[in-house]
Order: sequence, then C-alpha cells, then structure tokens
Amino acid sequence: MDFTNPLVYGVPVFIAFILLELTYSKTHGDDHLYNWKDLAASGFMGVGSAILGPLFKVAFAIVLFEGTYELFNPEVDGIRQNILGYESFSYAWYVWILCQLADDFTYYWFHRANHEIRILWAAHIVHHSSDNFNLGTAVRNGWFTILYKPFFYVWMPAIGFPPEMVVVCLGIEALWQFQLHSVYIPKLGFLEKFMNTHTMHQVHHAQNVEYLDKNHGGFLNIFDKVFGTWKEFDENIDVKYGVIHSPESYNPVVILTHEFKDIWNDVKKVNKLSHKLMYIFGPPGWSHDGSTLTVKQQQRLSEKHKASNPELAYQRPN
Repeated sequence: MDFTNPLVYGVPVFIAFILLELTYSKTHGDDHLYNWKDLAASGFMGVGSAILGPLFKVAFAIVLFEGTYELFNPEVDGIRQNILGYESFSYAWYVWILCQLADDFTYYWFHRANHEIRILWAAHIVHHSSDNFNLGTAVRNGWFTILYKPFFYVWMPAIGFPPEMVVVCLGIEALWQFQLHSVYIPKLGFLEKFMNTHTMHQVHHAQNVEYLDKNHGGFLNIFDKVFGTWKEFDENIDVKYGVIHSPESYNPVVILTHEFKDIWNDVKKVNKLSHKLMYIFGPPGWSHDGSTLTVKQQQRLSEKHKASNPELAYQRPN
C-alpha cells in the first residue's frame, strides 16, 4: 500500500502560516516576536532541512525500515509473519492509532535523548538557539539529526508495523510539532490534561532554570508525566527563550556547528579517557572540575537557593 508523506504538503503550509503569524505580529504591536535576521537564519535551516530531508532522512528511513521489516516479518505462504510468531500488523484503523501512539512514545525518548546526551544536543541545539519563539523557530532544525533519528524508530517495523505507516506517522508528528510554536494559542482546557499544547511547548523552549529539559512529548504529555519531565506553564514566570550558552550569531555555519566545536575544545583539554567520553556522551553542562553544571545540578542549586533565600531572584550559575 502506497502513502504520501504528509510533509510533502507541509512545506507550503509552513510558509503560509509563518507569513500569517509574522503579519499578525507586526500589525498588532508584537514587533518583538520576530527578528528579521533570526527569521532569515531559521529559514535557511528550514530550507536546508527541506532539501536534505528527501535526500537522506526519508530515503534512509525507508531503506532502514524496509530492510528491518523484511528481516523480522518474512512472508510465509503469502502472509507476513513476525519472527515472534504472530501475524504482522495490517492497515486497519486501530493499527494506525497504535502506530501513532508508538511513534509518540518513541518521539519522547528521541527528543529527551537529544537534551540529555551532549553529542545529540550538539545537533538539536540548533532548534533551541533562537531567542524568539514563533512559527519561524519551528523550521529551525538541525541537519545532523537526519543521520541518527531513524534508528530510534527502527523497533516499530521490527515488531510488525508497515514501514510506510511508520513514515506517515512520523510526518503527522512533525506537522503537530510545527504548529506548537506559537504564543497566540492560549491554554486549551481539558486537552491540557493529556495533550502537548502550545503553552507546554513554550516551557520546553525556555531557558528559565525551572523549565530546562521539560515537556519533551509530541502529541501527548502523558509520557512526560509518567517519566518525570512534565512542567506546567506558569503565567507568573517571565519566560526567556533560547539557550543559556547562545551561539550569538546569525551565521548558519556557526549555528549548526558551535556546540560540536565546544565539545572538541572540551575533549582536548582533558587527558583521562573517561572525562573525554563524558564530554561527548554525558549530559550537557557536565564538567570534570565543576566549572559548568548540568541541568539537574542547576535545578538542585536553584531549589536550594530558593529555600534559603525565598526573597531573592535566582541567578543562573553558568
């Protein structure tokens, strides 16, 4: 059964909605929402992703998923049978729902890994490097994630989901993620109990210490709640978007590579192999001498500071 990746239709929709939000912000006094140089940098990243995506990600994913599906779901007497002994999944409507749920579960861990493993963060930081939160930021995607993202999802065709179905569900997830990047959508009432909404994604893009590494979910927030990474949007907190260590540049090359450069510099300055590996695969902010702090260390320090000095505003240590 053949399907079209929803992202084929997504690109013109993305452009249209970015222009619509841009126009609305400029005509309603929200001039701060978009910065022209920042938008240009985000647009360049988006165009690059749109070009590289079909060349690498989709083709790579299809080859990987098809190969895995064929290996683990051989055809026996005209029927696909998983090696565990059950019939591989069909295209029934309920299988689509199960596939989308499996995709959302996988997206949560893929996204969380991008924040907790430094070499992956170096690829993902591109998306967080803007100090603005808007639909333009939504297309500010790192190019190197293309190389490893499919491996997180390979278990899905392995257990019997058709490869085309997995690719379509990935596309649907991406469409949902795009529209989350808007400050104009208020809290959504009952949906906030289980859906990942626009205000929750504002939390995810904030550099406020209490918001760091929160709300990694795709469609749903239930995995954040189950695994302890959910944080509700607090209207009393003045949100500051972006990353603590900004590239401070609109140059696409700098934006794409600055964290990889920092990793290289950190690896060179230590002699112990364990330290070198931690600078590559440990959590962002880890340091052998405590000169920089991980998110968890910052948050513990913040809570301790608030407990002993409730009247003072917390200052980020790095």
